[in-house]
Amino acid sequence: MQNPIDIDSIKINFDTSGLWVLNIAIAIIMFGVALGISIDDFKRLFKNPKILFVGVLSQFVLLPAFTFIAILIIKPHPSFALGMMMIAACPGGNVSNFFSKMSGGNAALSVSLTAFATLICIFMTPFNLQFWGSLYEPTNAILQTVELNWVDLLKLVSLILGIPLFFGMLINHYHSIMANKIEKVLKPLSMLVFIALIFIAFSQNLDVFVNHIHHVVYLVVLHNIFAFILGFYTAKSFGLNKKDTKTIAMETGIQNGGLGLLLIFGFFDGLGGMALLAAFWGIWDVFSGMALATFWGRKKEKNTIVKDKIT
Repeated sequence: MQNPIDIDSIKINFDTSGLWVLNIAIAIIMFGVALGISIDDFKRLFKNPKILFVGVLSQFVLLPAFTFIAILIIKPHPSFALGMMMIAACPGGNVSNFFSKMSGGNAALSVSLTAFATLICIFMTPFNLQFWGSLYEPTNAILQTVELNWVDLLKLVSLILGIPLFFGMLINHYHSIMANKIEKVLKPLSMLVFIALIFIAFSQNLDVFVNHIHHVVYLVVLHNIFAFILGFYTAKSFGLNKKDTKTIAMETGIQNGGLGLLLIFGFFDGLGGMALLAAFWGIWDVFSGMALATFWGRKKEKNTIVKDKIT
């Protein structure tokens, strides 16, 4: 096993210009999602506080808490542990909306939860990272060596997620027809650009992944699978229907790895272990989400065919 110096000296090839491109891509994706969100979506959530409660509980309370417990048991390298905490502290990834729809989940609920999660993550992401990170001595030691400025962190998250959300909803409220036209083009295009960015970053760091991926592959895969299971059974235990249960699972399992990577480069100087874990998560959860959505989607189609034959 490599020593801490080797792991933390791993450098992901990701310069300032690449960081800005990723910043802009995430902001545009959020803007595209927000164009399809209305105030009525929030009203529907608040009219059904149970779903809202379960979504927030699963994503912002249980996932960080169980991630912390898993870290205590597994005892990974400190920067890997902090990377896991970073991922668990981030809101759901925007691609979860697409996967929820594909899996036969509640697409409207997914978009609404993404919007609400984006709002509260402005405060919850820095809080969860600081709170859970400070409780574990090895990660607390890293936090003590960096200047985790809460104000700057809030500014960055607000700039990337909060402002695009506000303006996207504003356009949808006053110019809904125009918003609908823009969304139809912008949303799939921005997702393709984001996925392309991930693969470009992967190709530029191929040697880094080949040489070091074995350190994080089991952590990311197990963490991601656990997040899906946690979301699914949390929703099921509260008696939510199948569509809503799938949606909560997707919202919990698909975390915004791109945002996590931005925060790591912005506040932790691209710390090797954290960056490697977040970068692999950003690639992996696209594949795992696609696989799960395809499985659930086909299962739904088979059930529909069977019901049609019976009737």
